[in-house]
Amino acid sequence: MKKIALITGATSGIGKATAQILALNGYDLIITGRREALLNELSANIKNETDADVLSLCFDIRELIQVEKAIKSLTGKWANIDLLINNAGLAVGLEPVYAGVVDDWDRMIDTNVKGLLYISRLVSPIMVAKESGHIINLSSIAGHEAYPNGAAYCASKHAVQAITKAMRIELLPFGVKVSCISPGMVDTEFSKVRFKGDTEKAEKVYKGLTPLYAIDIAETILFLVTRPKHVNIDEMIIMPTDQASARDFRRR
Repeated sequence: MKKIALITGATSGIGKATAQILALNGYDLIITGRREALLNELSANIKNETDADVLSLCFDIRELIQVEKAIKSLTGKWANIDLLINNAGLAVGLEPVYAGVVDDWDRMIDTNVKGLLYISRLVSPIMVAKESGHIINLSSIAGHEAYPNGAAYCASKHAVQAITKAMRIELLPFGVKVSCISPGMVDTEFSKVRFKGDTEKAEKVYKGLTPLYAIDIAETILFLVTRPKHVNIDEMIIMPTDQASARDFRRR
């Protein structure tokens, strides 16, 4: 029987690329997100191109009731989750704290921190009960550094780091793996969302350098989940060659 992977934020970027690569490497998938049409499109493409089985769950990870309803709806093989990819996350706005938009802060904290906790709370008991499984949390270089105009986002990703470290210790007695990946600049919808749909601003972020791409992180996730049972990769920081820190770039 194939292993079951649940991927949050699977409608685009890293989540979508991860779904595609895991489908090609022996996993059946539960893909989640807020955009139902994109979930259905991804599901259809994966089923056409691979032998993977796919279940789509459309919900907002910020809403605990929706998360509970979705996870509790799982039956049969789908209730036996082996791998949880906590990928859903976003950055919104780029202002200093003294001029920050509270709604932007709420969106980031509710998605990046509380959403991760909500779904982990519901999925991790499955792994505890069978004493096996793997949880991979997507953090960021912003989880290791702070930069001006990014206080709330950096705080949310620092929180992911702390949650990951605590979960690693808590799940140790049950043989459940916990890993964290912290990418630098990745060319996805990230900047478009941060600048609230301003494509021109978003494109300038990547101008003059070669960023990471979603497939780079998806391939890294595949590496993590294909290590032997006795090997856990606790943490990985992955940067473009053209980036050395959250603020240092080589542009040409």
